[in-house]
Amino acid sequence: MRRKTSLILLALAVFFTALSPLLRWYAFPRLAKVPADEYQTMVLEAKNATLLDYGTMTARTVPRVTIVQTLKGDVEASEKIEKTAGRDVVVWDGLSYVQGPDGKMVSKVPERYIFDAHTQEPVHATGEAVDGDPVRREGIEFKWPFMTEKRDYEYFDAQARLTAPIHYKGTQDFRGVEVYYFEQTIPWTEVPMPKVMPVQGITPETVAETGTTRWYTTVRKFWVEPLTGAPVYGEEIHREELRGGTLLGDRDKVTAFAGHVKMREDYIRHTVALVKHNRTLVLLLTSYLPWGFLTLGVLLLALSLYLEARGRRPSGPAPARDADPEPVTA
Repeated sequence: MRRKTSLILLALAVFFTALSPLLRWYAFPRLAKVPADEYQTMVLEAKNATLLDYGTMTARTVPRVTIVQTLKGDVEASEKIEKTAGRDVVVWDGLSYVQGPDGKMVSKVPERYIFDAHTQEPVHATGEAVDGDPVRREGIEFKWPFMTEKRDYEYFDAQARLTAPIHYKGTQDFRGVEVYYFEQTIPWTEVPMPKVMPVQGITPETVAETGTTRWYTTVRKFWVEPLTGAPVYGEEIHREELRGGTLLGDRDKVTAFAGHVKMREDYIRHTVALVKHNRTLVLLLTSYLPWGFLTLGVLLLALSLYLEARGRRPSGPAPARDADPEPVTA
C-alpha cells in the first residue's frame, strides 16, 4: 500500500514540477493579451494654459483646457484582420477631444490603432490612420508590452506622425506601485492642421492658402507598471504655434496652445486601482502559481521518497520459536 501511495505522489510531483515552467513560459505569453473589446476613457487637464482665440487670432491665458481621450475596441474589425494576419489583433478607435474653459470644442483628432494583442507591436492593415490620414506606425502607442523592460522603446507620436525613442529614466514608486519612468521629447516639428477646426469657415485648406503652418513640440512623460505594461500616470509639456502667412498679419508666430497637461485626480485613482488589480492577475501566472506548483512538486517528491524508504526498510529478525517439548519416556 505504501509503495502504491509513493508512486502516486511521485507522479503528482512530476506533474506539478513540469507545470511550473509551462505556466510561466508557455501559457502566460499566450494568455496575456489586450482584450479586443476594450473601452477606456481618460481625462487630462492643463491649468492656466495659453489658448488661441481663433476669432481674434490672439493668444490668451485660460484657467483650464480639458483633453478627453477615449479608446474603443472594434471587435468585428479585429476578427477580420486576424484572418489574414494569422495572429491575435486588437483594433482601437481613439479620439482626442480638446475643449476650452467654456466647454466648446478646440480640436478633435480621431485615430485607428491596430496592434498585436500579445506584444503590442503595430499590425499594418487597411484603416490604420490619424485624423483620416493613412499612417504606417512603428513602435508602441498608448501601452507598453507585458513585462516591460528597463530600456528605451520606440514610441509613435500621433501629432507629428513620426516615431521617436522614449527613454527609460529610472524606477520609482507611484502611490504604492513600482513603476518605470519614461520620457520622450519631440522637437519643434511642422504638423498638419486638424481636419475639424473650432471656428466655422476655417478649414485646413483655407489656412494653407494663407501660407500659415502649424508647429508642435512636447515633452511626454509616462509612469508605467512593468508587469502589465500599463501607464498609471502621464503628463505632457505641450506647445503648438501657428507660423508665418497672411493669417497672422505682421506677426511671425502666435501660440495656439501651451500648457502642462496632467491626468485628472479622479482618473489617477481609478487607473492606479485598475492596474493594481491587473498586476495581481499577471503575478498569479508569472510568480504565485509557478513557484507554488514548484514548491508543491518538491514537497510531494520528498514525501514520495520518504514513503518509499519506509516501505523498503527491513522489518528485523523474526522472533525465535519455542522448541517443541521432548516426549517423556518411562
